Amino acid sequence: MTAGIRPEPDVRDAAVTAIGESLSDPERFGEVYDLHATAVHRYLSRRAGAALADDLTAETFLAAFRGRRRFDLTARTALPWLYGIATNLVRRHRRAEVAQYRAMARTGVDPVFADNHADLVADRVVAVATGTRLSGALARLTAKERDTLLLFAWGELNYDDIAAALHIPVGTVRSRLNRARRRLRATLGDTTNH
Repeated sequence: MTAGIRPEPDVRDAAVTAIGESLSDPERFGEVYDLHATAVHRYLSRRAGAALADDLTAETFLAAFRGRRRFDLTARTALPWLYGIATNLVRRHRRAEVAQYRAMARTGVDPVFADNHADLVADRVVAVATGTRLSGALARLTAKERDTLLLFAWGELNYDDIAAALHIPVGTVRSRLNRARRRLRATLGDTTNH
């Protein structure tokens, strides 16, 4: 895991403090955006495409600002809460997401890594072998399985944080991830045990 993605379990995210203080000083909520917008945007780019990610990121933080009174101020980090809001917004844009996976399956290009022509060419070479099959397999997962798997893989959340983001028990996270992995292996033709 990359340093800085998630705080250590005993360290509170500065965004939690900013959310609490934003209840009396709304300007403080800008700190939440500053701390987590990049991670939320990256997650949404991969889920719904770069074109939609800007709008969904803005919608995520607007919804978070409006709902900040419902945020659990005892949480150690605000990121699962923000990912939960973002995931709900993506559900509203499900058709666009599935269409993106199908386009990635056809082209082999992951839009997060296609910033310039050289990246586009390199991505096509690498992705042709695996990306097209994986994107097609992701499109065939159920929405709940895909949400759980992508929060784990792209959002880099742990089981507890995924449970918090989706408002489900940790056991449900484990079973959804297990089901999603099995379905991906079956779809991709990988019969080895991992």
